[in-house]
Amino acid sequence: MRMSESEEESSGGEDWPVTADWLEATLTSYHRREGQMEEAAASVAVAEFSVRPGCEAGESVLSDILAVRVLYRVLPPDGTEDEPRALDLIVKLLPNDPFSRFFVTEAQFDLREIKRTEFNAILAPQTVWPPLRAQRCSCVFNLISVTLRAQSPESRENLSGPSLPRIRTEVSQRLLEAQTTSARPSNIRMTDVTTVVPELEQFQRRLLSADESPLELPIPRCYHAHYAAPGEDAEGSLSESVLVLENLKSRGFRGADFSRGLTLREARAALEAVARLHALSLALKVREGRPLDERYPFLFQTARATDSYQQLVERGLPQLARFLERRPGLEAVLQSIAKLRPSTKELIASLLAPQEPMALITHTDFWCNNLLFRDEGDDERCACAVLDWQMVTYSRPTNDLALLLVSSLPTELRRRCTPDLLDRYWAELTATSTRLGVDVEGDLGYARDQLAEDYRRSQLLALLLCIGSVDVALGNALTEQRLVDVLQDLHQDGVLSPDLLAQ
Repeated sequence: MRMSESEEESSGGEDWPVTADWLEATLTSYHRREGQMEEAAASVAVAEFSVRPGCEAGESVLSDILAVRVLYRVLPPDGTEDEPRALDLIVKLLPNDPFSRFFVTEAQFDLREIKRTEFNAILAPQTVWPPLRAQRCSCVFNLISVTLRAQSPESRENLSGPSLPRIRTEVSQRLLEAQTTSARPSNIRMTDVTTVVPELEQFQRRLLSADESPLELPIPRCYHAHYAAPGEDAEGSLSESVLVLENLKSRGFRGADFSRGLTLREARAALEAVARLHALSLALKVREGRPLDERYPFLFQTARATDSYQQLVERGLPQLARFLERRPGLEAVLQSIAKLRPSTKELIASLLAPQEPMALITHTDFWCNNLLFRDEGDDERCACAVLDWQMVTYSRPTNDLALLLVSSLPTELRRRCTPDLLDRYWAELTATSTRLGVDVEGDLGYARDQLAEDYRRSQLLALLLCIGSVDVALGNALTEQRLVDVLQDLHQDGVLSPDLLAQ
């Protein structure tokens, strides 16, 4: 393994599931696929590479993430060498922890992200991922508590003492046994499904004139994607999913601070970025006359998504109730949430369901921790990239808007600027759709006031999804206060009601 000496010394490189041979095969395949190596005999030679954790321990639930820096050359068949090249990559793997792995593979989060971001429907030649070795990984035990919940103080105490390792081992084995025998869909394969990103790129190229600049998709470049359903790989029955993406931080992108919340400039950039993605998928549906959930069957289906989110909401509601009970003056909010509880599954299903004429592809996990930003030398603007497409769904656009504004904006900014931000989104959505030959108001009969009505309803779904991950907000004074402010505002606006959808 050709690793830098400093990396070998600092991180124990022998533990990482990345080899020089695999990097060479992956980069050779990528360059050939992109037409950057014209001769089939050309190849890539890796000089050295380094590997480190791609995120903080416990930060990523749905993937194990490695950051890889690789130095390499392209070797033409005549023996000459080009200039050395450097790449910064993110390698996303299935979680090594059995609890998280089962959750991800059963819900097919890995499949949806790979299908959403890979560059080709058929990756040829298929490079073989080396057997995964034991990796450093924090176990996200609170995630699997949707399966093993502590309902009483006594049982919670039992789960936190010496018996915890035994319980974890037993449940891990049961989950792994269930995974190897469960009936996961096997009819979705690389050779059967055309993936989303290349189709969107080809679609806009067909519609835009040669002198028009193409729409820049706010998605990292994909270098390699591989999904194997159980039974496909001879190496074992567990699926092994791998996604290799451009590390945008090497180009000056940075993450946002969730506790601080987004700035107005960042919020505008995020909504304009997702508006372009929404417009592209909307125009593809309208111009080609085919529902996108038929075209892309790997999208998170409403029934499956509802079950997953409902389980998380049921886990989060007791946590939220205990938090609110300790805060004076929130009795009315607590009562409203209690009235919601019997209807949460039906509400989630209804609000997730695609609604024409604006049914399109949504990110569905659109909050600040899945966004990167880069200053563009302009006090008014910045660039935004959208990450982590595991929950991509055929749904309604306001679900993405509401989740971002409810979860990720400071209270004062949300209260003051929501109408302006919705105007920004609407302007970008309609302008981009017009460039692609779709008049949202004229052709679809959908106006700005309807966006506002749909946004009001989507706030309830956003709140339910936040409740499902409420532990993210608890334990920090800033985010706890932001949560209280959102709950009070939505209660005052009449959003915390099971009758909202009938209004």
